[in-house]
Amino acid sequence: MLPGSAPLFAPCNSSVTSHFQAQQPHAIYTGEGLYVPTRRTKLRTPLEKQPQILIFDVDGVLVDVRGTYWRSALEAVRHLSGHRVTYAELHCWKAKPGYNDDWRMTADWVTSLGTPTTYQQAQSVFNDFYWGTKDRPGNVLHEKLLITPRQIERWSARYELNLFTGRNRREFSSTFDRWPAAHHFRMVITMDDVTHIKPHPEGLHKILGDRDPSTALYLGDNIDDALAAREAGVPFIAIIAPGEHGYRARAATFRKLGALALLPRATALNPWLSATR
Repeated sequence: MLPGSAPLFAPCNSSVTSHFQAQQPHAIYTGEGLYVPTRRTKLRTPLEKQPQILIFDVDGVLVDVRGTYWRSALEAVRHLSGHRVTYAELHCWKAKPGYNDDWRMTADWVTSLGTPTTYQQAQSVFNDFYWGTKDRPGNVLHEKLLITPRQIERWSARYELNLFTGRNRREFSSTFDRWPAAHHFRMVITMDDVTHIKPHPEGLHKILGDRDPSTALYLGDNIDDALAAREAGVPFIAIIAPGEHGYRARAATFRKLGALALLPRATALNPWLSATR
């Protein structure tokens, strides 16, 4: 979404989304008046060959963002709207296509609560909570990595590793510049490196170039990751743990978009890869 644009969106559990879906039963509504075809495939079978390229999303896959991005979104919405919103509501919004961008989600969420909010306003307030101010430490201090450098090293010995994240470059660098495993990733694509952010597949195209998409595997935890992979023709595995908010609905959507597997964490990829030798 371009800053300053006015997206057409529907609040969680709204009949508006149902209306749009009824008009386009073979597509997913992105929240901007656009539909991304799903082509309604069944859950695909495992790869017949080992992937050569592993591509990872960052948040929710390599980094635990419950106390950082999620908390910042909740605090920003509460600050801007005056409403005490919940994690359950947050997951409802995050489960909708187009909301990998937390600033856009925040703006639309606050607007749905009766306080019209621009993208820039949401971004400013969100960043105050995420980065902190002179009077308050930022939630970024709570960030936790979910993968050890040793695991990244093991993967890098067998596969080419890349990252495709919805973070901007500053957010990415604040965590990964000091991480000893960062040098194992051949290419890192942030939102600053593309013209079109997720769910557009531009980032995957940049990573792959003219290489066969079927030789890659993309791991992500968001519907926008699945949509980007689907449109790029890249096999996709969803990271989603049983017990998460909205698990059944999200799992069903991932399956409809052709996810090869639903894994509770990125390290669960290891036995799955071994089984596809």
